[in-house]
Amino acid sequence: MFKQRKHRTFNYQPRFSKENQADSSLNNNSDTKDFVSKWRKANGNKTKIRGAMSLKILIFILVLLLICMYVLEKKYM
Repeated sequence: MFKQRKHRTFNYQPRFSKENQADSSLNNNSDTKDFVSKWRKANGNKTKIRGAMSLKILIFILVLLLICMYVLEKKYM
C-alpha cells in the first residue's frame, strides 16, 4: 500500500584517499610548516579575548532595569 523510499546512492570518491596520502606526505611536511609560520606572522599578537559587552554597559542596563521596575511598581500599586 505504501511505497518505501530507497536510500540515494552516490559515487563518492574521497579527496584524501590512502593512495594520495602516501604520495603527498613527503611534500606536505614542508608546506604545512611554511603555512603555519606565515599564519602566525600575519596574526601577530592579536590573541585578546573580549566579552560580548563591557562591564559598564551591563551595569548601565541593570540600573535601567531597576528604575523601570521601580516606576512600574509605583504606577500599579
